[in-house]
Amino acid sequence: MQTIVESQASFSVTDKGFYGHFGGAFIPEMLYPNVEELRQNYLAIMADPAFQAEFQQLLIDYVGRPTPLFLAKRLSEQVGASIYLKREDLCHTGAHKINNTIGQILMAQRLGKKRIVAETGAGQHGVATATVCALMGLECIVYMGSIDIERQKPNVDRMRMLGAEVRPARSGSQTLKDATNEAMRHWINNPVDTHYIIGSVVGPHPYPDMVARFQSVISEEIRKQLLAKEGRETPDYVVACVGGGSNAAGAFFHFLDEPSVQLIAAEAAGHGITSGHSAATTALGKPGVLHGSRTILMQTEDGQVTEPYSISAGLDYPGIGPLHAHLFDSGRGTFYSITDDEAVKAAFNLSKLEGIIPALETAHALATLNELPLQPDDVVVVCLSGRGDKDLSTYTKYL
Repeated sequence: MQTIVESQASFSVTDKGFYGHFGGAFIPEMLYPNVEELRQNYLAIMADPAFQAEFQQLLIDYVGRPTPLFLAKRLSEQVGASIYLKREDLCHTGAHKINNTIGQILMAQRLGKKRIVAETGAGQHGVATATVCALMGLECIVYMGSIDIERQKPNVDRMRMLGAEVRPARSGSQTLKDATNEAMRHWINNPVDTHYIIGSVVGPHPYPDMVARFQSVISEEIRKQLLAKEGRETPDYVVACVGGGSNAAGAFFHFLDEPSVQLIAAEAAGHGITSGHSAATTALGKPGVLHGSRTILMQTEDGQVTEPYSISAGLDYPGIGPLHAHLFDSGRGTFYSITDDEAVKAAFNLSKLEGIIPALETAHALATLNELPLQPDDVVVVCLSGRGDKDLSTYTKYL
């Protein structure tokens, strides 16, 4: 059985936290003790059989894993290939985020932390963090951009019902980037008793690697489920949306060194790549440092971070995780820029064809099916990263 502790071979992170040219830990001196404590301990903790046993049992009994791999027959007929949906939307709390927060809350306990701080964009990571804090009885503070608080109110209400304190980030664009800034400041000021649960494969090393390992349960299950359904472990394509990119990292993880598997990432083009209202990082960005790691990010000529835009709060981020930057830079991954309108159209299409309302983030991944050069015998797995309940207020504007 493959476990979350296995390396990624040629795509594994180096000792200094780099994937190719991207990664590392570019952090202020005040944050160094927090990050270094985690770096020195995370692999040993994750390899501990007792940790693994508790993690795996919670994934089964609490999260509801394994999630189904569903052959979407009507969508497959429309697209002209076999389209499987990895149903992360059926996880407890409605998205893949819970896989990582379960792992990190267990990590925090073993490091002796009593308080949790987190950031959230679409609110799914905030809900997942608040959920595991309630489960384990730890104090929870979630930073969220003021704009995201308004457009994702159901998730804000869920976090508060679960006992979390939701603090608005009112600086900058008042979205995910700014919430991350505020969460990091809070962690710097509370280093001894607080663990920062980062929700994506971003931030300083070891976060991108740790989060990818926790999320790799997705691709581990895909391999087993495809073998049972198709007689093969590897699909022709794996498709996922990328903001920071945790669901994509999890869906890609066990296929990184399988060159026959094409890795397809969908970014948010917003109103269009050249519109000035976009979050298509690989199309518009260049290398730089954001939130503690060197990656590809949208920035001005003098290095100021450009404000991103997407109809989807979870993709409204000016950078991508360093693993994804390396996949793009090396050519291992293929990145598509999907507009708001294309994503909404794909969401309605899946809803009417298969009776599944996807999250707006996931809808970007679904929209790439119209762009891929698919053949009738191709097997495609789309990571259905979240359900669309949280986005109904947006979807209703298009009814």
